[in-house]
Amino acid sequence: MRWTLLSQRAIDDFVSRISENVIVVFDEAYFEFLDDPPDTLQFVREGRNIVVLRTFSKIHGLAGLRIGYAVGPADLVQVLHKTRQPFNVNSIAQVGALAALEDDEHLRATKRVVDEGRAYLHGQFAKMKVPFVPGTANFVMVRVADGHGVFEKLLRQGIIVRPLKGYNLPEWVRISVGTMEENKKLVAAFKEVMPGE
Repeated sequence: MRWTLLSQRAIDDFVSRISENVIVVFDEAYFEFLDDPPDTLQFVREGRNIVVLRTFSKIHGLAGLRIGYAVGPADLVQVLHKTRQPFNVNSIAQVGALAALEDDEHLRATKRVVDEGRAYLHGQFAKMKVPFVPGTANFVMVRVADGHGVFEKLLRQGIIVRPLKGYNLPEWVRISVGTMEENKKLVAAFKEVMPGE
């Protein structure tokens, strides 16, 4: 199995090999789920052509508001401002994002629920001897032979997973970590739909 998290050392090595005239973008949508996240903002502070993207969609649970932010060198941010739509973030989304930044209790509680749920799912898939990619975010990728078929069978039971055929992984699904009750419901349904389980 392969882990999906790059170390600070690997990131530092990568950035050290990049030409100064190349723009590198780090998508850190799942940053808050990490126990010891790498520091990519250091490259912005050093004046490198690095842009770091963050979102309120994941751990903050504000996906419907479509709000996030980018951190980068001032001159590069000015170029990005020229290409964005006017009024691209509404006032409700702004208020929600500002409130989320102040709500450390919600962030910690969500991380705890996801950490426990992810560990549970990892353990259940290991017991079932179903291949999966151990993750660090709020989902687990599971190899099921026929991703779309499993998606359809689970959907009939009221459970939505993401088939990954569009990512050229037709035998995989992505399963979001939910509450423990939801995770147990998923595992029970998964055992029913998986051949040989």
